[in-house]
Amino acid sequence: MTESLAAFRNGKSADLRKLAEEHLQHDLSQDERDILKRAGSKVSTHATIGTALGLGLGVYFAYRLRSMRVAYFNAFRAMEKPVEVKFGDGRTQPIPDITEKLSPSRWGDSATYFFFSLGGLFLGGEIGFLTGSASASRTITNDPKVKERITRAFKSYQIDALKQEIRRLEKKSRFEQLLG
Repeated sequence: MTESLAAFRNGKSADLRKLAEEHLQHDLSQDERDILKRAGSKVSTHATIGTALGLGLGVYFAYRLRSMRVAYFNAFRAMEKPVEVKFGDGRTQPIPDITEKLSPSRWGDSATYFFFSLGGLFLGGEIGFLTGSASASRTITNDPKVKERITRAFKSYQIDALKQEIRRLEKKSRFEQLLG
């Protein structure tokens, strides 16, 4: 339950990182490690470029939307509006002027820029991550022998990581049995 929050998680990631480094050093050659580093940098580069493009497009679309809102407001303000309604029995009722209530505000503009930028940032980053992952996958799978050695090394890492998790759970279970 407490591990659902990042602040309360234990330091398993350092152990797993150390285990992964050991497998990289022992199971793969230098060329294969270079291929993995190149693939990782492709993912990072694509995500960075996608994030920047997404942010730029978000700001651009927010600017376009704001310009459109201002143009619609100016057109609404310039058009002739009725000022009163005359009923069939002869009485007249004034119509309030709502022009100022429809005017674009700084708060609305700020919200537009914030949410469009945030959406562009997220969408661009995710698309960049997907294209980077596809590019990295192609880098790794170009050579079938390299792909097979990397796959074997990854499976070996997974086995060792699961063994480590089993040992941790067994220790935790023994401790709980002593207490309970």
